[in-house]
This record gives sequence, C-alpha cells and structure tokens, in this order.
Amino acid sequence: MMRKILTGIILFTLSIQGFAQDSKALYEVYDYAPDFSYEEIEKRYDDLELTIDIAFNDRVKAFINYFTVRDRDYTREMLKRKEVYFSIFEKHLKAYDLPQELKYLPIIEAGLNPKAVSGPRAVGLWQFMAATGKERGLKIDWYIDERMDPEKSTEAACKYISWLYGIFKDWKLTLAAYNSGIGNVQRAIRRAGYKNDFWGIYRYLPRETRSYVPQFAAIVYAMEYADIHNIYTEETLYPVDYETVETKSFVYLKAFAEESGIPLKTLEALNPEIKKGAIPERKNGFQLKIPKDQKDNFLENQIQILAKAEEGKKEFEKMARNMPGSTFGKEKVVYRVRRGDVLGTIARKHRVRLQDLKAWNNIRGSLIRVGQRLNIYTGPDFYDGTSAKLINQPLPDSKIHIVQPGDTLWDISRMYKGLSIGKIKELNKIRGSSIKPGMRLRIG
Repeated sequence: MMRKILTGIILFTLSIQGFAQDSKALYEVYDYAPDFSYEEIEKRYDDLELTIDIAFNDRVKAFINYFTVRDRDYTREMLKRKEVYFSIFEKHLKAYDLPQELKYLPIIEAGLNPKAVSGPRAVGLWQFMAATGKERGLKIDWYIDERMDPEKSTEAACKYISWLYGIFKDWKLTLAAYNSGIGNVQRAIRRAGYKNDFWGIYRYLPRETRSYVPQFAAIVYAMEYADIHNIYTEETLYPVDYETVETKSFVYLKAFAEESGIPLKTLEALNPEIKKGAIPERKNGFQLKIPKDQKDNFLENQIQILAKAEEGKKEFEKMARNMPGSTFGKEKVVYRVRRGDVLGTIARKHRVRLQDLKAWNNIRGSLIRVGQRLNIYTGPDFYDGTSAKLINQPLPDSKIHIVQPGDTLWDISRMYKGLSIGKIKELNKIRGSSIKPGMRLRIG
C-alpha cells in the first residue's frame, strides 16, 4: 500500500512539473533516497534488538549510507533474491539455536549467489575454503562441490559458526574469525593486550575484517528498513518446488534435460553443486533435484531418460578434456621452476596448453620465480576447440620449430638433442637473440 501511495505522489509531482513523459526524471524521483538524521537511523537500528549486539557508530552509519544511498541497486537485488534462500537459512539457524540475523551473512559473503567464487578460491553462499568445507562434511571433487549446495553448505556453516562461538564466546569476534580465521583474531587479541572485544582489537585486525563486522550490521539494517528508505524490487524470485530422484549411473545433465523435457537452466539452478554438468557413477547414488511437477513424468520414463543421460558420457568426456584448466583424466605432477624457465617453455616441455598451466596454478600474468612449484596435469590427448585438430601429441621428427609464447633460444636449444644456440642462429641467420611467437626456426 505504501508503495502505491509513493508512486501516486511521484507521478502527481512529475505531472505538475511537466516531466510526466520524461522516464529519466521519473526514475530519479522514484528512486529518491530519503534523508534521515544520525539519531533517526540510530534509533531504528537499536529497535532491531539484535542478538549480535554490534554497537551503532560512525562506521556502521557509513555502511548504512552505502547500502541505502550510494548502492541502492545492490540492496534492491538482494531483496529480489532473498526469498529463494532465507527459508533455508532460517530453518538451519533455528535448528542450531543461532541468531536469526545470521541469515544476512551470505549477502556480505556472496551476494546470495550459490556459485560465487572469490579470488582466494572460497566458494558458495557461505564462502568456504576447500579445507574448511571438507572439515564440516562437504564433499568436494572434480564433479561435485557441495559448497554450492544451499542446504548442505548452510548446515555446514551453522556447524562452523557454532564452533567459532564456542571458542570466542562473543558474536562480534565470531564474525571476525569467520572472515579472517581464528589465528588472525587471536593474534589481534594478544597484540591488544588480551582485550576480548571487537572494537578493542579493531586496529590490530586485517583491514577487510575491520570493515566486515560493521558492514554486516549495516546490511541487516538496510534489509530490515528497505521500505523506509524507499528501496523496493520490481521482481521477487521464489524457490522452485522440487523433488529428488536418485541416480547411480553416470548422468550427462544436458542429455538428461533433453530427454526429460526439463530445461537445462532449471536443472542447473536446482543443483548448483554439479560443477561440470555431469554426475559420476556412484554406488550410494546422487540425489538429483527436479521440479516437483516433473516427478511423475520422470517416473514414467525413468529408464529411457537415465539411459540417454548415460549415453552422453563419451560426448561429455571429450568436452571435459578440452575445458580450459581441466584436470579430467589426467595425472598430477609437480614441477619446480628453474633459472631461465618461462611459462611458455614449461607448457611445451610437458605438452600442455599455456592457458591450462595458468589456470591450474591461478596465474594471471606470466611472472614465475625460481623454486616455485607448479601443478601440471598430464594425460590423454585433447582436441583444440578452434582447429578441431589433435594437439599435445608427441613432437614429430621435424626440422622446423614454431616459436611459442615465452620461448627463448636457450629454451629451444634444450628441447632438441645436439642443438646449440649458435647452431640455431647459424641455421636461421639470426644475429641477436630476439625471436617472436609464430616464427618458424630451422633446427636441423
């Protein structure tokens, strides 16, 4: 009702000013951010009576300003997504007797995106690192990552948060430890003279963690009082009612979707923990979520659907081997960088793609250091998606070497028996040492 009244007032105001046809002006007025005093916001915040009692101060107020004034679109997007996940969070938080306001934590952590991946490789709504996720019972392998499963990851997060609170006995320190780890918080406590309060150890915490706790308080306020700040969403997403079906054989999700008539995007949304679009063969089975209204159709055609999904295994394996950074069907070796090594040469020596070598080691540029350990996955040949020609095969008995990115004359001389830098220069009439990718060099 309040929203309709506001809309009516806005349209009336625009018509008086002669801007009724100006959509830009309409949006600017419609998205007007009310101006409230420090005291008004503080009173509203205190009225929330949160279990996690983060005191209202200038830092909290600054983040409230960010979510209600500067980046209202972000808050609006969270309002749009919250109905999909909040019922899951509330259920598990209640089961573990945890404060209900923790349901807002995945907004700060992942923007309510179950497939979110951070720079340090934290994954999912609750941003678990792999080791922490496994410690809390989440399965993580090449095919499946349960950090992306909203139900399972939320229960794991509740276990982890309960454990942290058992250590610190303080919710603010628990949040700080969730963000930066137990070690950083305990170190800050020692450096602060064993003060057992977030604000008391504030200056000794990592910079990100100093913002994390007041930011959490601010998003709780912004979500609870979004309407007061004239923040609404045009569209609200709701969870899809689903049923689970058990699969024990290999399932290629694309083939399953085509045969069952269930849109692939729907299957992916219901099962975000399926990383590569396939479910491996499992003795204990996998619980695949499908829309509830498709359950009867699946049961009637189960044998045909699963048989078709299993037939897609060859197509999937071919695609999987060619995925950038894929480790599918490959064996891991560890290479220690030597003086003079460059990424292009290391990739060629091990007959792997440069882009894969970078992906396996989370390398963005081309900088490596002597002694650095690189993970390299070697195995069956793969197909280049652009040329569709088999690459990564044994080097032919050729008299020509095509220069790869990162190659040097010294590197090339080491690749071929009896070849020296001087010989390469002589054969190719090179005076200096400069070569470029794509050059064809005679090597014999």
